[in-house]
Amino acid sequence: ATSAVCTKPDALGVSRVVEIDATGGPGFGFEHFKQYDFLRDKEVVLTFDDGPWPGNTNAVLNALADECLRATFFEIGEHATWHPEITKQVIEAGMTVGTHTWSHKDLARNPYAQDLEQAEQEIEMGNSAVQKAAAGAPIAPFFRFPDLQHPPQLLSYLGERNIAIFSTDIDSFDFKLHRPEQVIKSVMTKLEKHGKGIILMHDFQHATAEAMPELIHQLKTGGYKVVHMVPKQQLTTIPKYDEMVTQQDKLSVTNTRPETSVVHTIGQ
Repeated sequence: ATSAVCTKPDALGVSRVVEIDATGGPGFGFEHFKQYDFLRDKEVVLTFDDGPWPGNTNAVLNALADECLRATFFEIGEHATWHPEITKQVIEAGMTVGTHTWSHKDLARNPYAQDLEQAEQEIEMGNSAVQKAAAGAPIAPFFRFPDLQHPPQLLSYLGERNIAIFSTDIDSFDFKLHRPEQVIKSVMTKLEKHGKGIILMHDFQHATAEAMPELIHQLKTGGYKVVHMVPKQQLTTIPKYDEMVTQQDKLSVTNTRPETSVVHTIGQ
C-alpha cells in the first residue's frame, strides 16, 4: 500500500520512502543515536506514540489522508488490545506501525532496571498485542522506549531481536501542551532551528489530533518534505508472550453485556 498514488493535486504527499533494515537493532534519532543521519535538509518524518486511541488517532489519520501523507505509529500493547479496530485502520491507511511496550513503563526504573525478564516481558507483550490487533497484517520491527529511556542491556536485547530503536530529533513535548496552537509552535520552532528531523508527537493527545491539519499546512508552506519509513522485515513475536496477551484478553471474556444494561445512573 506504500506506493498508493495521491490523486489530490495540491497535497503535500510523501516525497521519499526509506526502507529501514532492522538487523542488529540500529538506533535512530539524534537525541540518542548519532550514527544514521538519513534525512536531507528540510525533510521530516512524522511519528506518533501511545495510540491507538478513539477519536484522536482517527483525527490524525484524517489529517494525514487529506494531504496524502504517511507516518509511523508506535502503539502501546494494552491500547491496541482495547482498540484493535483502530490499529487495523492505521494499517489500512498505509501507515507503518511499530511498538511502544505493553503498558508504557519506564524501563530504566525498578523493577525493570534490575529485572531483565520483567523488562523483556513489557517489551514483548507490547509486540505480541500490537501484532494480534493487526490480525495478520505485518507490523514493523520498530520500537520506541517509553520516556526515551534506553537501558544498555535492553539495547543489546533488541539488537538480538533485530528490532530497530527510534528516539527522536524533535520532541514536541505535546503531552505537556494543552492547546493545538502550542503544539504547532513547539514543532515549528524546533524544526526551524534543526532544519529537519524525526518528529515525536502523540496521537493519544487530543491537542495534537486537533493541531494536525494546521501543522501540516505550516510544514507545507515552510517548504518541508515528508519522508515515510517502511521496514525491510516484519516483526516476529515470541509464542510465550503471545500466550500472555491471549490470557489478558480472556480476563474480559465475561464482559459481554452492553454497558447500558450493566451500568445505570441512579442518582446525580
